[in-house]
Amino acid sequence: MVRAGDDLAELIADALESSDYELADSDIVCVAQKIVSKAEGRLIALASVTASAEAVELARETDKDPRLVELILQESTELLRKKPGVLIMRHRLGLVGAHAGIDQSNIDHENGECALLLPEDPDRSARQLQLALEARTGVKIAVIITDSANRPWRLGTTGIAIGAAGLTVLDDQRGGSDLYGRELKVTLINRADSIATAATLVMGETTERIPVAIVRGLPTADDGQTAQMINRPLEEDLFR
Repeated sequence: MVRAGDDLAELIADALESSDYELADSDIVCVAQKIVSKAEGRLIALASVTASAEAVELARETDKDPRLVELILQESTELLRKKPGVLIMRHRLGLVGAHAGIDQSNIDHENGECALLLPEDPDRSARQLQLALEARTGVKIAVIITDSANRPWRLGTTGIAIGAAGLTVLDDQRGGSDLYGRELKVTLINRADSIATAATLVMGETTERIPVAIVRGLPTADDGQTAQMINRPLEEDLFR
């Protein structure tokens, strides 16, 4: 189990070696957010959190632990929706989702209740892991940090990319043509989320203990795009 300070590149390289599996150029290494957050020390003991008056009131309205709500507020820039059991927040990274991405599953609560926050900068984490793995293996790869999310009007969680390095995240086909020559005006393909969802099917989301998956066979180009680019600009948000 990953703990604060662990070297993820080393753990992944060791796992590859023990599996008799070698990375190849253009492989995409998909890594679960949970182990990135754990390695980066983002596990917070709730006993260390002091809830504000705002958190106490919001916890009362949503039937949640005030200390957890305080962490949610600290990690967020905006409360979008609330009901008993659920807080939909705009995370400081621009992500919109339940509880600012803070999770309490698959973490050790032996010494008291804890919560796991998202990485401080998932794109930076992805780039650092990409460079470290490339240095160890001598091949050019891409890295996606995956998380699970629900979507409005659709049931069930899917994988999304919250960090990315070494690949085209958004494939902009606007200005091109369809099969009949009609101009494409809104076709912006989210490659990173699609890849993250495929990887999540392999990694699982409960007790599988598979926090890394390799996606092979897709073209990659290190054009400097990041997962931050996926977040829709506020001025384009029709649901605010």
